[in-house]
Amino acid sequence: MRLQLALNVSNLEESIEFYQRMFGVAPFKVKAGYANFAIDNPPLKLVLFEGEGAPGSINHLGVETETAAEVSFAEARLAAEGLNPTLTADTICCFAEKTETWVDAPDGQKWEWYVKHGDTDQRDNVVLRTISSGAVSGGEATACCS
Repeated sequence: MRLQLALNVSNLEESIEFYQRMFGVAPFKVKAGYANFAIDNPPLKLVLFEGEGAPGSINHLGVETETAAEVSFAEARLAAEGLNPTLTADTICCFAEKTETWVDAPDGQKWEWYVKHGDTDQRDNVVLRTISSGAVSGGEATACCS
């Protein structure tokens, strides 16, 4: 697993250059208004969104897992703790096919638990299939990363 930090930026090219120099790795994926770094040291998924929210603000936070079962387990655990996660769903979102669930922190930060299955050319969210661990206490199928 690794943590994900998704930031809103005002200038994607400038931000890519900065983070590439800071972490010593090139972005894994770059699309219009979007860049994604898969950093090994420290283990971090850094995602940049140009033109979303206030520059420098957090778009969302996340935990990238290795399997869909880990996402379902997280959903069940979060629900058991009364944190009201969304249902786990297979989605296309942010240029990836993934299984994900979301939960909102008290101050409104969105947290995504997800596993990526593949790449896609689509940024907008599409729910392909809703999966439920049976422990969900609320939540609609899913939000997306913007």
